This record gives sequence, structure tokens and C-alpha cells, in this order.
Amino acid sequence: MKFNVSSNDLNQGLSAVIGAVPTKATLPILETILFESEDGRLKLTATDLEISIIEYIDADIEEEGSVAIPAKRLQETLRQLPNIPVFFEVDEDQNVEFKTDKGKYKLVGEEADEFPEIPNMDGGTNLSTDTKLLQNAIGKTMFAVSTDDLRPAMMGVYFDIGENETKFVATDGHRLVKYVNQNFTSETPLSFIVPDKALSLISKALDDDSTDLIVSDDHAQFKSGSTIVITRLINEQYPNYESVIPRDNDKNLLIDKNQMLATVRRVSVFSSSTTRQIRLQLKNDKITIRAEDLDMSSEAKETISCEYSFDEMEIGFNAKYLGDVLSNVDGDEAKFEFSTPNRAGIVKPAEEEEGEQMLMLVMPVMLNSYA
Repeated sequence: MKFNVSSNDLNQGLSAVIGAVPTKATLPILETILFESEDGRLKLTATDLEISIIEYIDADIEEEGSVAIPAKRLQETLRQLPNIPVFFEVDEDQNVEFKTDKGKYKLVGEEADEFPEIPNMDGGTNLSTDTKLLQNAIGKTMFAVSTDDLRPAMMGVYFDIGENETKFVATDGHRLVKYVNQNFTSETPLSFIVPDKALSLISKALDDDSTDLIVSDDHAQFKSGSTIVITRLINEQYPNYESVIPRDNDKNLLIDKNQMLATVRRVSVFSSSTTRQIRLQLKNDKITIRAEDLDMSSEAKETISCEYSFDEMEIGFNAKYLGDVLSNVDGDEAKFEFSTPNRAGIVKPAEEEEGEQMLMLVMPVMLNSYA
């Protein structure tokens, strides 16, 4: 195999696929990137057996072939080079030599046949959507994904694609987010769970205006521009999240999102490092946010104005969870919906773009005042 390639183009290609190279590989071959010539271009593939990333880059192919090259050493060498041509030559024993006008470098590659087989997506359901829509949905939901291995179904984002709208849902049992978009639909309804690591890589990798999806029973493929990401799906039953969303919320509060977020962050410094508990005291057109740490004899209290004209109520939340939810509210104002102090609080943007809806839920913590 022989080819010429720009060091910049190759660096960008390696950066696109390196996320699928495991930091601690169970098999040495997983520490490599598969180089293949295909249709006059260079095809780079990396996998950790759960996620595979493929990237195509322009190259001058003098002699077709394939080889698996150690990823980290190659990338560390190339990133130190200026934008210059690099000539690669691979012999029959998989010895890789690459040269520039600066010098010569040698690596021992692996047989391409040893590289794991990438899932075949033929026969899956094909969809297409706007890339920004998909990135936006991932960004709005990822923060609430669970890290609990005992609940694998919640370790990803649930895609529920229907004929009229698509729901993206994530929850860790303490927080829940449901993002609905009516601009992404499918004539064939389908639902699946995408692992959070894959979503993080997908969001970074997509670089074209549109993204093509292929969904099979076990895998999902996301293709945008010259990049393809294939991930194994989480084959578990997603929890019935609708059952935990309170429906009879008769107390509404409207508040400046940034002011409340800043207050929550300041006051939470004085909360218990174990529980991170803060108290929200709702009164007519004002809210008092309090925290205390009995072990450290510290406490804080701030009162800010809001729009609230219902019965007085006190409710407790974990400061981190409430802060995460507020951070993901679009716009300047947040709308809270409450029912009772022992039922979840719902948070929404005060104004939303046409065709989309955002609902976030935070579970309360029990306070002595109503325990």
C-alpha cells in the first residue's frame, strides 16, 4: 500500500475517529486505526467493539491496500508536523514507513484481517434529519443520563420517533428531561436507546447540514458528510417515564433564569456536602432560597422576586440537580410548576421555538417541615 496525504487532512481524519479507540484496550488490535483505500480516497476506521467511527479523507493512492496502524503514536507524531505532504508505504510484513521533507518514521502495523468486523447496516430503517436539530436534542438531554450500571436502560437517551413528532428522553431517577421536536418524524415509528458515550461522539463528529440514520435491531448508524458513527444500542425496556410526571400542577412560578441559577449556586456553597440540600420558600411574588450545613455551622439565605400568586409552599431540592436543570433552560425566563412539596417540580422555558417542547423534572428531597 502506498499513498500521499496532507498532514492536516490526516490529522483531522485521525481526530474524527480517535474517540472510538479505547484508552485501555482488551485486545491490542483495538489500539489501531484501520487504513483502507476505497474509491480513490483513504478510509479510516476505529472501534472499541461498541462504537465504530469511519472517516473518509482525500489522498493520492499510488497502490491500493489496507493496514491497521497504532493510533496514539501516529497521531502524536503527525500533530507535531506543519501542513506538509506525508508519503506512506506499507510492505508485505505490515511495516509502515512514512516520510516527509523533515524526516522518516517507522511503525509496525497489524494485518487488516485482524481488525474487528464493522456492523453491517443493510436492511435497517432509513431516516434523515437536520444535523443541528439532532445536536440540539443531544445537548438538551445528555445531562440527565444515568451512570448507574444497575439500571442500564437509563444509561442512554431514549429516541421515540413517531409520525408527528420525536421525543428524546433521559433520566437518572433524580432528574428527567423530555425534549419533543415536531420537525423530525418517521412514517415507520420506532424507538431505541443510544448510549451516552456514543451520543457525545456523534454530536462532535457530525459536520454537515443533514444527518442520515439507519436503525437496526441492535445498532444505529449516523452519517454526516464524510463521517459515519455506528453504535450498539441498549437493548433494554425504557422505564415508563410518563408515570412520574405530575399532571395536576396548580402552582406556577415565573422567574429570571440567570438570577435564580446564580442564587442557587451561591447559596448551595453553604449546603451540606453530603445532601447538597437547599430549600425554596414560595410566597407572594418572591422566593427565598436557603441552605445550611449543621456540621460546619454555616447557612445562607437569599430572596429574589418572581411571579407567584398561589399558596405559600416550601420544597427542597438537591442544588446540583436544580442547577443542571436551570442551566438547560433556553431563554431568559424559567417557568416552574408545583403541586405539593413531596411531588416533583416541573421546569420549562417560558417561551419555546415553534415545533418544539421542553419539559424537565426534578425530584424533591424531604424536609423536616413536612417529613
